[in-house]
Order: sequence, then structure tokens, then C-alpha cells
Amino acid sequence: MQVATTTNKASIQELLKSNRPLAIYSAFTALMIVFFAVGIIADSRMVTGVPVWLKPFKFAISISIYCFTMLFFLSIIDTSKNWKARLVKILNWTIMGTFAAEWLAVITQAARGTPSHFNYTTPFDAFMWGIMGFAILILWIANFIVAGLLLGQKFDNKTFAWSLRLGLIITIIGMGLGYLMTSPTAQQLASWQAGEAFTVAGAHTVGLEDGGPGLPLLNWSTEGGDLRVGHFVGMHALQVIPFLGWALSRRRRKTNAQQEDQKKDTQLIFTASFAYLAIVLLLTWQALRGQSIIAPDLLTVATFIGICTATAASVLLIVRPKNQELSRLSVQK
Repeated sequence: MQVATTTNKASIQELLKSNRPLAIYSAFTALMIVFFAVGIIADSRMVTGVPVWLKPFKFAISISIYCFTMLFFLSIIDTSKNWKARLVKILNWTIMGTFAAEWLAVITQAARGTPSHFNYTTPFDAFMWGIMGFAILILWIANFIVAGLLLGQKFDNKTFAWSLRLGLIITIIGMGLGYLMTSPTAQQLASWQAGEAFTVAGAHTVGLEDGGPGLPLLNWSTEGGDLRVGHFVGMHALQVIPFLGWALSRRRRKTNAQQEDQKKDTQLIFTASFAYLAIVLLLTWQALRGQSIIAPDLLTVATFIGICTATAASVLLIVRPKNQELSRLSVQK
């Protein structure tokens, strides 16, 4: 069965009606952005060098974007078979349930004025952190299932279909990179061996303790490597790659593209996806070497230039007219 891949046939209102629970949940999460923004202003407490409500604020933005995006992804899955319809419902409630668990931990710890991540100071802190870790694992598995459903489904528009699949696959990789932050740092291992209390295991920053100088709002370290960079960029492939697929498909529809042109668009999506993944891995590699995002060394810059050069060359090869196309254009002239 072939399923339409654009929202032109259905209004945004119809899309929201297709999955009311997740739509309401997404809207509620978006409203929480305002609530936490007020908290940042009204509550002067600091945790690891930043306002105590900054992390919930950033979570609200990220989760809201993810939920609205997944609302669309789930809406285009073919549910003509009963088992698929039931599975989509399970995925829907799983997504909401995992984020509810995340909110329980993040908001509780912010209200207590203590870190929500990597915190083992008390059994309660460890329990809250354990809830978050388990919830993310379940969400990761749910994304694998969605990717599997999309890979096994036929679409009218192959270009857009592959942008959905590849965007989700890169997002899964980006999520997985987050687990690099949970490993104890060398400094933490050394402190435990010296007999200090076991209070923190894991960190965002490589080579330095969390809480140092960082970029505005994002708070990515400006003095050391920060594993959140690759994690963040990887997760948002879920929006970037499908948007590119949609833009290419829309452009081709306006120009009455033939099958060969659609094939080129699909090749462009694969090229963009590989380039995007390469950037994600580069950012992670840079962070693991203890290098700030704003202070790349020569090796990082050279690798980035290599990725850009290879991508540009691939794009030129794809869009370059073939001999038969040139002949056709000559005849038309």
C-alpha cells in the first residue's frame, strides 16, 4: 500500500485530530516553556553554574519539538492492518509515558535545587537519575520500532520517504551518543580511588568539571569538550533531513519532474544524510578530545573541510546533466 507523504491533502487541524492525545501533550509541553522561563527569572538559585530552571526550560523546548515531529511521523504510518494500528497506539502512549517520567525527575530535582543528571549524592537522587536513564532507553527502543515501520512501508514519494527514514536513523544514533555522558570521567575515577564520596558519575564536559563557562542558553562548554553538541545536532536530524526531503519534493512538483529527476533527489537526500551524520560524529570526536566547539584545532578544521568538499563533489556529480540529457536539451534548442 502506498501512503501519501505530504500534508497538502490534510490540513494541520486534521493532523492534530489524527492523534489527539499526543497533540494535546505536545501543546501542553510547549506551554511549559513559558512556565520555566518565568522560573528562570523568579528563582535566583543556581545549579552547576546555571539557573536552576534552565534545564527544564531547555527540555521543554526539545521535547515539544520532538513530540510535534513524532505526531507527524506516526500519522503517516500505514495502520490498515490491525497489528500496526495497535502498535502505533502503544508507541504513542510510550512516548508520552517516557517523557512524563523525564518530567518527574527533572522538575523534582529542579525544585529541590539539585542536579538531575549524573547525581548519586543520595539514594533518592540516584533513583531520580535511574528513572531518567530507563525512560530514555525505552524512548530509544520506540524510535527503532518507528524506523522499522517506515523502512517496511511503501510511499508514493521515495525522496521524502528516505528523508524520513534517514532522519530518524541519524536521530537514533544521536540519542545513543548521549550514553557517552554517563561514563565516569577520569577525574571522578581518581577521586573514588582516593577515597572520596561517590556522588557524581558522568559529565557533559570532557577534560573539565561541569559548570564552567558556556555558550549562552545552550551552556555548551567554551573551555573543554562538550558531548551535548553531537548529541543535540544528531537528535535534530529528525527535523532537518525530512525538511530537506520535503523542500526537494516540493521543488520537483512545481517543475513537473520526471522519474530521473526524482532519482537524483533521492541521491541528494542520501548525500545530505551521510554529510549530516559525518558532522555529528566529528562534533562528538572533537568533544571526546576535550576540545571546545568554539576552539577547533587544525585536525578538526581539516576534517570538516574534507566532509564539505566530499559532499559538494557528490552533489555536483548528482546534479550534473548526463550525456542523454544534454542531447535532449540540444535537440529542444
